[in-house]
Amino acid sequence: MTDSATVLVADDDRSIRTVLSRALGRLGYSVRATGNAATLWRWASDGEGDLVITDVVMPDGDGLELLPKLRGARPELPVIVMSARNTLMTAIRANERGAYEYLPKPFDLTELTATVRRALAEPAKTAAPSNDVAADENLPLVGRSPAMQEVYRVLARLMATDLTVMITGESGTGKELVARALHDFGKRKDQPFVAINMAAIPRELIESELFGHERGAFTGATGRSSGRFEQANGGTLFLDEIGDMPPEAQTRLLRVLQEGEYTTVGGRDPIQTDVRIIAATHRDLSVLIEQGMFREDLFFRLNVVPLRLPPLRDRTEDIPMLTQHFFAQVQAEGLPAKTMDPSAMERLVQHSWPGNVRELENLVRRLAALYTEDVITADIVSGEISEGQGVTVATQAGESESLGEAVERHIAQYYAAHKGTLPASGVHARILREVERPLIVHTLTATRGNQVKAAQVLGLNRNTLRKKIRELDIQVVRGTR
Repeated sequence: MTDSATVLVADDDRSIRTVLSRALGRLGYSVRATGNAATLWRWASDGEGDLVITDVVMPDGDGLELLPKLRGARPELPVIVMSARNTLMTAIRANERGAYEYLPKPFDLTELTATVRRALAEPAKTAAPSNDVAADENLPLVGRSPAMQEVYRVLARLMATDLTVMITGESGTGKELVARALHDFGKRKDQPFVAINMAAIPRELIESELFGHERGAFTGATGRSSGRFEQANGGTLFLDEIGDMPPEAQTRLLRVLQEGEYTTVGGRDPIQTDVRIIAATHRDLSVLIEQGMFREDLFFRLNVVPLRLPPLRDRTEDIPMLTQHFFAQVQAEGLPAKTMDPSAMERLVQHSWPGNVRELENLVRRLAALYTEDVITADIVSGEISEGQGVTVATQAGESESLGEAVERHIAQYYAAHKGTLPASGVHARILREVERPLIVHTLTATRGNQVKAAQVLGLNRNTLRKKIRELDIQVVRGTR
């Protein structure tokens, strides 16, 4: 279609109508602009316009509610939806109701005009059958930053598909939440969602966990056991920390992806499977491929649609919304209501958040549980954020290191002693047992023997910490709590 096409614009903001009319006019398009849904519907139903750009919220209607009518009357008419309601649900609804594209406000004018050109250049498409999602304000993902908007747009496009997705991102960014959203709002939502974390299972048991086993397949196999593939049949299987999957299990997984069938451990008969695979990792799989630790052919099978989640430091504008969301959650669980004063919120925004959203959630829970103040101040936040960070402990060589560095050093020493026989990411239960004593000692040293603070840093109940101190024969410095 040529640049003489007519674009219909509907937005109750006069300035947006003006900007779009001028920008599209300079490109040679004819533009008709209105501030209400009724006029847009009249123009479109009369056969006017080659493309529609519409806001969601207008004085006399909702652009998303108008979409099915537009698609029913003129299925070939591309519709671009814009909205300041920048949530995952808005993106999903726009996609489900047949929008050509969803763009969050404030929009990038260059991106919008490029989208207009692309929509007008493509052959007209008939709308897919709608699988409209139910209204649900309990959104699985929170945030309106540009980084999250891109995540929402990709997710919205994937909801009605069975494409395999590879989710990457640092620990704590919400990879399982994204996987659950893909399932809960997709066409397999009424079927099982099954998750398995490769880093949390002993290597020798991963194949049995995935594919199940027969009686007598190995020592301790006293009966048949179903695997995650069988449990997830018809639904979604989430393979978390896929980078920690051992080579032999990688080979079997590749066959499942290629052939659509597997055998149990100790079994002979092939079993057909119908699952959607979503994988996730915080590791760089390209590096693991170079090191011979991950199969390249399996990577290509899993990485059909790559989706990278941004770290919290790259979406700090979402921190106030996330904080409010987590406070509402803990209040619903019975903890007292809290608010943050502006300086406290600014302190949160300034923090680097190495633990990402999970770290923020844990902080909010701690603030709600441990402090009697209704309003959380910057001093309280600063004290909690610095707990276990920036404090130093003495090493045997007389040097100092942070608690975090101590954790890394002890885990590194464990792997060196075991010649790297266990996965290097994720903390396996056996690692915890062997390194927890020095970690508890370091934490007690860093907190000057204060067991309440040490328990908070370690994420333990105080009574649990006391029990471990007794069991591990740890000597607490005299005169401290």
